[in-house]
Amino acid sequence: MKYIEIHFHVKADDITLVTDILAALLADAGYDSFVPEAEGMSAYIPESQYDEPALQQIIGQLPVEAEIEWSCRHYADQNWNEEWEKHYFQPIVVGNECVIHSTFHTDIPDTHYKIVIDPKMAFGTGHHETTSLMLEWILSHDFDHERVLDMGCGTAILAILARMRGAAEVTAVDIDEWAYHNALENIRLNQVDGIDVRLGDKQQLNGEVPYDTVLANINRNIHIDNMEAYASVMHPGSTIYMSGFYTQDLPVLEACAEKFGLKYQSHKEKNNWVAARFIKE
Repeated sequence: MKYIEIHFHVKADDITLVTDILAALLADAGYDSFVPEAEGMSAYIPESQYDEPALQQIIGQLPVEAEIEWSCRHYADQNWNEEWEKHYFQPIVVGNECVIHSTFHTDIPDTHYKIVIDPKMAFGTGHHETTSLMLEWILSHDFDHERVLDMGCGTAILAILARMRGAAEVTAVDIDEWAYHNALENIRLNQVDGIDVRLGDKQQLNGEVPYDTVLANINRNIHIDNMEAYASVMHPGSTIYMSGFYTQDLPVLEACAEKFGLKYQSHKEKNNWVAARFIKE
């Protein structure tokens, strides 16, 4: 698969805030991986989906004050594990209970749960605030004998940990073909069964038997679009954990969830990112 890398050089009072907002907008436009850098970030999109006018419009309408310079380069598939090893991905420990590492790591902390992730281009190593917040929720949840749905599964890290934590079966769904194949690879690496990976969107939920727990780490707009579908595959008492949005977005998500019988319970917050828990009434 041929990808395009867009490098953004950002001049602003709060570079992290600008790049977080930019990444959220780019994700809606089909960009599927983001690498933070000291003075900006790099974003990746399949060559077939690249739309330069759309990119210019996103940058021009950014709702924060910033000066952004960008450049792009085209390249074919490469050894992404090597790239992550050299530049980005280091082992991370969540809640002193779970370590996420890759096949190329040797110095791995000793924890109860060890998850092997070779991320390639798929999102979800545990380093982003939203992923680590979702992992924290999973570590505190009792999954014993539950049916679990992981929407926007990315690397399948959430699905894998839920299965390790006792879920009877997990359905993992992602719209991106790269994420779909990477999820299958990571499931094999962790030698877990009982995870059904599907390529597609909310249409994959049509006719599904209700789930006990739903995990959804995507972004605000997709959550709003998917909310009715989430609720349709939950029974009274089912839990949904949602992340991928900012603190200021929480009231909007609460109001939308309420329309479909999903009652806000509580949330975790890290660097203005949120992971919230709702219950189906």
